[in-house]
Amino acid sequence: MIKKKKVEQKIDGDFEKTLFKTADKLRKNIDAAEYKHIVLGLIFLKYISDSFKELHNKLVAGDGEYEGADPEDIDEYRSENVFFVPQNARWSYLHDHAKLPTIGTELDDAMELIEKENPTLKGILPKVYAKPNLDKTALGELIDLISDIDLGDATAKSKDLLGRVYEYFLGEFANAEGKKGGQFYTPKSIVKLMVEMIEPYKGRVYDPACGSGGMFVMSEKFIQEHSGRVDDISIYGQESNQTTYKLCRMNLAIRGIDSSQVKWNTEGSFLNDAHKDLKADFILANPPFNVSDWSGELLQGDPRWQYGTPPNGNANFAWMQHMIYHLSPKGTMALVLANGSLSSNTSGEGEIRTKIVEADLVDCIVALPKQLFYNTGIPACLWFISRKKSGNGDRKRNNETLFIDASEMGRLEDRVHRVFDEKDIAKIANTYHEWRKKDSKYEDVQGYCKSATLEDIDKNDFVLTPGRYVGIPEEEDDGIPFEDKMKDLTEKLSQQMKKEQKMNKEIKNQLEKIGFEI
Repeated sequence: MIKKKKVEQKIDGDFEKTLFKTADKLRKNIDAAEYKHIVLGLIFLKYISDSFKELHNKLVAGDGEYEGADPEDIDEYRSENVFFVPQNARWSYLHDHAKLPTIGTELDDAMELIEKENPTLKGILPKVYAKPNLDKTALGELIDLISDIDLGDATAKSKDLLGRVYEYFLGEFANAEGKKGGQFYTPKSIVKLMVEMIEPYKGRVYDPACGSGGMFVMSEKFIQEHSGRVDDISIYGQESNQTTYKLCRMNLAIRGIDSSQVKWNTEGSFLNDAHKDLKADFILANPPFNVSDWSGELLQGDPRWQYGTPPNGNANFAWMQHMIYHLSPKGTMALVLANGSLSSNTSGEGEIRTKIVEADLVDCIVALPKQLFYNTGIPACLWFISRKKSGNGDRKRNNETLFIDASEMGRLEDRVHRVFDEKDIAKIANTYHEWRKKDSKYEDVQGYCKSATLEDIDKNDFVLTPGRYVGIPEEEDDGIPFEDKMKDLTEKLSQQMKKEQKMNKEIKNQLEKIGFEI
């Protein structure tokens, strides 16, 4: 039995880590890929039950605007965008039954009841708790663990804390699953960098390969941190993996984000575009790298291929053109792609890249360090595409592209994964923003950033690898005169030679002692 420890409202930085380690101990013989649905489903259930309970208590008290209200009237909850939780699905009820052998069935039934009363959740919640391979004693302890998160009465605290837990657990499960984990999760520091750079304050935000919804969650966080209004953005997304789509819908619901325009179909964004008429103000995406089986042969002559037909064997420029097609006249987008997209000339990719550059769409390219992603060791980059380079609040930067080489930035979080710290994100984002400003004080920094013209890019055969433009970092001048450096080096060399002569003499003496002739 795991000893329970009440988690106070004042949460330290290791809270999520401690909680995950404790939850993971209960996993036993279950794969991480399966276990994540068990844990994340319970966190979601705790969230909606807490939100329901807060409003339920107000309705029971019947004060002020709630006078005469019926605490069991579902319309009372719908009017305040709170999910209605039936009696036998409420956390208090399930917690009371946590030690019974029937708890698995009780939880699956609870998920069914919630979906029945809340149509927007239909088909979204996991019903995996009655499976025979799930230890029901461990399940009861997991319920105890999540129950011990002391959320208090404020919905905002509930959303923030459980949202943090959900987000942290997504990342840890992605780490545990390795390559498969990368299919549903983009590391937080990369998403934060993309969001900080394009600043989605207001308008339509779109991700055609949305995974578990991290781009949307970070967009909401960005607005909150900069004193904006979450209601000023609307979310549009698409995902072809149904399991990942369910994680996304729960992730957004736990943040109070309207996910009604996040769609799922098995064909995916290329074959069955769920938002055909959308023109988005901001696009953020990390589509799968170098996909070869994207059904390109079925999409010859598609209107999205404005800059050339993407090769059947690689979807990189299909993703890029799909997103450019959905970009509004003043829209901006951030796209993660494999580094090969910057230089490949295979199957017409060079021609497509050239046309996109000549159309003056490429605003910025950022080279990323290795080991950032869970699912691939392939070096990656960020493309920033903009339709507002002629101004629109910024300076006119027609036929200019900013190159940033961040390939040596970040730190190793563990043996295999690298992350950007806040200072790294701030440095890169501030460089880009300063370059765009009307009263710009931007300056090129050798080895780090370079503002290149179309002519510069043309001279490089439209290869967009930042290293070609920024050059090699200059060695720092330590202020020591050249003559002094040479004197110091000469003295060190002389000392080294004397040591070697002395060592050779000792070796010779020892060999002569044992009869060797030199």
